Amino acid sequence: MTRSGRHISPLRAVRRPAAAAALAGGILLAGAGVTGLAVASQTGRPAVPAGKPALVPVPIGRVAAAPQPTPQKVARPVSLTIPSIGVRTGLVHLGLTLSGALQVPSTTTVAGWYTGSARPGATGAAVIVGHIDSLTGPGVFFRLRLLHPGSRVYIRRADGTLAVFEVTSVRSYPKARFPTAAVYGPVPDAELRLITCGGAFDYATGHYLSNVIVSATLVQ
Repeated sequence: MTRSGRHISPLRAVRRPAAAAALAGGILLAGAGVTGLAVASQTGRPAVPAGKPALVPVPIGRVAAAPQPTPQKVARPVSLTIPSIGVRTGLVHLGLTLSGALQVPSTTTVAGWYTGSARPGATGAAVIVGHIDSLTGPGVFFRLRLLHPGSRVYIRRADGTLAVFEVTSVRSYPKARFPTAAVYGPVPDAELRLITCGGAFDYATGHYLSNVIVSATLVQ
């Protein structure tokens, strides 16, 4: 974003396919297979040949669709607290601009949750963005780069519940190489992405050259 606090890099949003449940289903199927092998013999002796199997017709009927994952009922986020860097802010709701870029908060004093991402605590990656600074001083995410693995992030939701996340990584990427798939792509658990600008500041354009991306996972 610029020093005026009006821009974060044009982050392209990627619609999230329902792949997390498929991955979880694969794990469950693998587990069921192992269990089946473990209890295959209930007689206490090796299986004996049973001759040729009897032929049975293929059943006829409409093939049922594969079951779809049931959406988790998680309330929308309303505030964000990161004690270790002194952040306590309400959360505005952000969508996409007409060009398909991610909106940014209209003020540098609050962060915003991208409504096209998961709700914090639901399966998927919830995306929250904020400004680093402005002409009047530090923005809400000015110290985001100072987080480290193990730091805690707390998100209050509209129903009063609290989603607690633990930071797993803090990385900086040139804006030209923004990791779209890693930020917006499907994940099998509840995760969080916190994004702001960072790196070197280009005085000619008035923009920071990088994005700081903090990744975290739900711990309770």
